[in-house]
Amino acid sequence: MRVEIWSDIACPWCYVGKARFEKALEAFPHRDQVEVIHRSFELDPGRAKGDVQPVLAMLTKKYGMSQAQAQAGEENLGAQAAAEGLDYRTRDRDHGNTFDMHRLLHFAKEQGRQDELIQLLYRANFAEERSVFTEGDERLVELAVEAGLDADAARTVLADRAAYADEVRADEREAAELGANGVPFFVLDRAYGVSGAQPAEVFTQALNRAWGNRSPLQLIDDGGAQACGPDGCEVPQR
Repeated sequence: MRVEIWSDIACPWCYVGKARFEKALEAFPHRDQVEVIHRSFELDPGRAKGDVQPVLAMLTKKYGMSQAQAQAGEENLGAQAAAEGLDYRTRDRDHGNTFDMHRLLHFAKEQGRQDELIQLLYRANFAEERSVFTEGDERLVELAVEAGLDADAARTVLADRAAYADEVRADEREAAELGANGVPFFVLDRAYGVSGAQPAEVFTQALNRAWGNRSPLQLIDDGGAQACGPDGCEVPQR
């Protein structure tokens, strides 16, 4: 079974939702047969790469809330994260463009290190003092190396703005086609969707339902087609 997760590194509910999903997956009897793929979604795709601002300033401007309301929201998110065993800095975080992170995640997927990298990016953005937005590409390279990727290869990807750009845009188009206008958005076997950072119990129900309702392969065979197998290939008879 395949589970695809559309998310953004700048999304705190994606950080929390990933932990809740993984709690459900850990207890799922067929977890070893579940493939998890992370898909790209930018919450702020129009923001320029160097346009970085404090999270509270972004929230007050984008949602028209007061500083006190924005801070209260961050405190609530901190409590939600803590309940899942996650560290979360409720003050002095910043916000910026995540396009390069998504490109790097596609590279990491090719190397079999996507889940490791996305977790490190979440941790760096939500729990650590150092910014993933203001220190340039070398900060992302450090995290890539920690995830098990080659430093020079990661630098090459980041230096070429076209590298994996099409893959990011393809994910985002697909999200729109699936009706995902927010993240996190979980798709199980392209049959079931779960929107938002739901409780682990909801993910458990979704996993069980998707697993139980998988359709067996329907074979269309008129018995007359040749094929190859372990013992060789059928030879047409004159």
